[in-house]
Amino acid sequence: MRIATWNVNSIRTRVGRVVDWMVREDVDVLAMQEIKCKPEQFPHEAFEEAGYELAIHGLNQWNGVAIASRAPITEVETEFPNMPGFLKGHDGPDLPKEARAIGATVDGVRVWSLYVPNGRSLGDPHLHYKLDWYAALTDYARAETTAHPERPFALMGDFNVAPLDIDNGDPTVVVGQTTHVSPEERAAFFALENAGVTDVVRARVPEGLYTYWDYKQLRFPRNEGLRIDFILGSAAFAEAVTSASIHRDERKGDAPSDHVPVLVDLALGDDDDDRPMIF
Repeated sequence: MRIATWNVNSIRTRVGRVVDWMVREDVDVLAMQEIKCKPEQFPHEAFEEAGYELAIHGLNQWNGVAIASRAPITEVETEFPNMPGFLKGHDGPDLPKEARAIGATVDGVRVWSLYVPNGRSLGDPHLHYKLDWYAALTDYARAETTAHPERPFALMGDFNVAPLDIDNGDPTVVVGQTTHVSPEERAAFFALENAGVTDVVRARVPEGLYTYWDYKQLRFPRNEGLRIDFILGSAAFAEAVTSASIHRDERKGDAPSDHVPVLVDLALGDDDDDRPMIF
């Protein structure tokens, strides 16, 4: 099974690029973030013509997540337990939930497409929301991997944290001054990694690869990017991973997303996958 994640930054703008890449790379399951549309606005036809079915969660022109799969999608959920909501200027347990999570089961593998809140700036209420979101996700990951240790389980998407210094090549992203690299955010990411999931890509790709480059100030040509898109897998998932790749070239060309796909190959059951890695 070939599984990938990609913050597409508006699926209606980039449907051609996304579907072409999925077909070209023989992707079985794709987790998408920032689709920026409601389900009825999603370009279903292009995916269906390519042989994919869809699970979609979008509420408006912001955020939004989806999963595309060649195999049947079952057990769809659009939030994990205790996932917090957000409404600027308001506090409390019953704030509206944003379209930032969708989970599904495909051929026995439980996958989530996640778009973690950005945080906006240090001291902003959105940063507190981000940390609360991480805390709830960490509790869920621990409970899920404890209850079902034999089931491959993966959290995939845009985590909006560069956990290590080597994951940050953007000179404007500075510890103590900006989000994504603050000690609190990094601690939240590491706590998640200690809750039964692990980064299954890092050890299989060259050091210093990024997954995101801002559109401004020639960040991509200068390779001033961030590694903030991850595939975090349970022990059962990690044991099945045979290769991983970050597809940097998808940041090139006409109208690219500011993120690139991250992909892993799994050997499940009788799978025999000898497809090459692409960096």
